Amino acid sequence: MNVRRSAAALAAVGVLAAAAPAMAAGPSPSAPPKVTIPAGLFGKTDPTYDGVWRQSLALLAQRTLGYRPADSAVDWLVGQQCDKGGFAAFRADTTKPCEGKGGVQPDTNSTAAAVQALQAVGGHDAEVRKALVWLTTLQNKDGGWGYSSGAPSDTNSTGVVVGAFAAAGQDIAELHLNGKNPYDLLAKWSLPCDGTGGGALAYQPDKKGKLAANADATAAGVLGALGKGFAPKAGKAPKQGYICANSDKQLTPAEVASNGSAYLGEAMNPDGYLKSALPGAKDQPDYGNTADSVVALAANGWMRQAKKPYAWLEKNAVKWAEQSGPAAYAELVFAAHAMGDDPHDFGGTDLVQALDATGPAPQKAARTAEPGKRAEHDSGIGVWWIVGAGLVFGVGIGILLSGRRKRQQL
Repeated sequence: MNVRRSAAALAAVGVLAAAAPAMAAGPSPSAPPKVTIPAGLFGKTDPTYDGVWRQSLALLAQRTLGYRPADSAVDWLVGQQCDKGGFAAFRADTTKPCEGKGGVQPDTNSTAAAVQALQAVGGHDAEVRKALVWLTTLQNKDGGWGYSSGAPSDTNSTGVVVGAFAAAGQDIAELHLNGKNPYDLLAKWSLPCDGTGGGALAYQPDKKGKLAANADATAAGVLGALGKGFAPKAGKAPKQGYICANSDKQLTPAEVASNGSAYLGEAMNPDGYLKSALPGAKDQPDYGNTADSVVALAANGWMRQAKKPYAWLEKNAVKWAEQSGPAAYAELVFAAHAMGDDPHDFGGTDLVQALDATGPAPQKAARTAEPGKRAEHDSGIGVWWIVGAGLVFGVGIGILLSGRRKRQQL
């Protein structure tokens, strides 16, 4: 499981990550069910808790580099969609309905990841549209999203969902409920610069309403504030400099992103990586969150602060990816892409070849792409939906939200 969503996912399934192997990328639930690995799925480990997630990241990574994923891999992901539009972590039997008694439960993280992948692949407008409409029904009154239906908002889930809507061309500021949009939530949970963990974002408030800095949430929050998905290109260097700045007014999305970047840059500066400490274990490198933080910094134009942790990843993260699987390889691909580097030579390792080896080989790109460069491709939704008859978002989803507000007022 990708660490960016691990906090929300672990909370949802009620398990804790095992303290033992030092390079584990995700949770190790006790006595996980043995599942036959389906054809077309990336990875060889039990997909019960991360099948859709790792598949989505793998497909997006291939497409970001200009490769066209294998039909079998895309078909598997499409087949995981529930009738109402959401995606669960994994549906072992797609003939059985989701939700209800005994049904698998769709979640926002899996759904948002699938949207980003299918949008990038193209040709799945109906599935993407259905998934986005489903996501609107789960937006909370504070403007954010939680991991599952009825769950309180958290920064990680909100950031992933923002990435899904952004991939489809939706104006994030227009995704509001009760006058609140995702940017309002991220600004509210951004810590003041002059305090402990200044500039960071919290995962969510504790029971007393207090906020605590969380690097995982900060990386997701920076991308959310920028309106970016998992695989952004490098942004422009900030004109105001690399600083964390307080404001007497609610922070703008750009200020949230800059302050979060300042926190991440400082947190990784001493050693070049983030640390994590599981219960009963010593501090250890957090490879996934370091990769996510590099992507966030680069997307915001903070290349200077991203260089040291990126160099550290090149020297140290390949073994982690080998153990952790396709989602980890994809994270490193996204980091290389954001840094403008060649993923075919990541510290001497060909990340593209390594990722492809974990699942169906991609088809040749429609247009030749330079290593490390994103190839042009047809968008999955297209301007006709977003702008033209696209009144799907402007009217369709608007009507849906309007109806949802009315129900809440009854």
